[in-house]
Amino acid sequence: MRLAHAGWAGEKAAFLSILMSLRMLRRRFLSATLLLIALATSGCGRADAIVVIALHPANPNILYVATNDYIYKTRDGGKTWENLSKGMSHSRVISMAVDPAYPATVYAGTKGDAVFKSYDGGQRWVSLRAGLEDVTITSVVNQFVFDPAEPAHIFVATTMGVFETQNAGEQWQKRMDGMKEVLMVVTLALDPTRPQVMYAGTSGGVYKTVDGGKGWEKTNNGLVPPEVLKSSRALGVTVMQVDPSAPDTVYAATLNGIYRSWDQAQSWTRIAQSLPDQMISAMLLDRGQPGTIYVASREGVHRSRDRGETWQALNQGLATLNVRSLVQSQVDPKVWYVGTNGSGLYRSQDGGESWTPMPPVKPAA
Repeated sequence: MRLAHAGWAGEKAAFLSILMSLRMLRRRFLSATLLLIALATSGCGRADAIVVIALHPANPNILYVATNDYIYKTRDGGKTWENLSKGMSHSRVISMAVDPAYPATVYAGTKGDAVFKSYDGGQRWVSLRAGLEDVTITSVVNQFVFDPAEPAHIFVATTMGVFETQNAGEQWQKRMDGMKEVLMVVTLALDPTRPQVMYAGTSGGVYKTVDGGKGWEKTNNGLVPPEVLKSSRALGVTVMQVDPSAPDTVYAATLNGIYRSWDQAQSWTRIAQSLPDQMISAMLLDRGQPGTIYVASREGVHRSRDRGETWQALNQGLATLNVRSLVQSQVDPKVWYVGTNGSGLYRSQDGGESWTPMPPVKPAA
């Protein structure tokens, strides 16, 4: 943080003013982040509140779903569900990931109890805390990102920073060099064509690394006005994606709309201002159609086929529009799932044109 020299009194006043602004921004971002988490983890009594969905990379009938209660698994495309509970704490599960190379290995990130791992498809869980003790015990583990060349190399985004493991979670290391003005990291996006390049969406905007997380640089040009560009007063970023078909193109969903960069986050332009809700809970790039983006919000699902220029609502069949999670099948790109905060889980087999409710996410009696 830099202050112009204006004598001690002026400098002190300027410092206190900026400090108060930073504290207010941090409270606002924390409140909004906690609101997103609360929406994801609080049901309304009618059906399961779906917090997160994780799909088996090769078997389309195997899904993992975290609700308010716990993690559930189906092996038959949602006809029946099993409660997975052995070895897991009672902390909320906020994020999940299936190992792309060894799908029997599943990771779960919690709210306040770090990371858990299962080696047998969720039947038993072990705690992975080495390097996370005293750091993530009061934080939220928001996301897992796998190195496409080495699945044992994983990054996690937490509200206490970025952490890296090179041995599948046995030991974690904090990777925050250069992120001097932020603490909360909500999302990570890795460039699949250049795995050393990664973007972090934080409480202070966007940061970028070109050396696999060893050092980070702020890249907020266009996200915030020029006069505050060098401070940490930036938009809170909630979701980021790198376009695999055009990896110089990066998207960032913030607490105040969606931004797009054509130049690896060197500059940003706001897009999608026609969307009815600017607080985006999920954003995915269609792996079967380059340039096609799906987003989810409190107004349902919307799709753009022109990299965010125009948007179409895809809500046919949804009983509630408060969508918290959105995933695409890795086996069939036409198959999508959404998790809602009030009417359970839905599946689309036509790329989101229509949605069908799935059986309640509950174990058989």
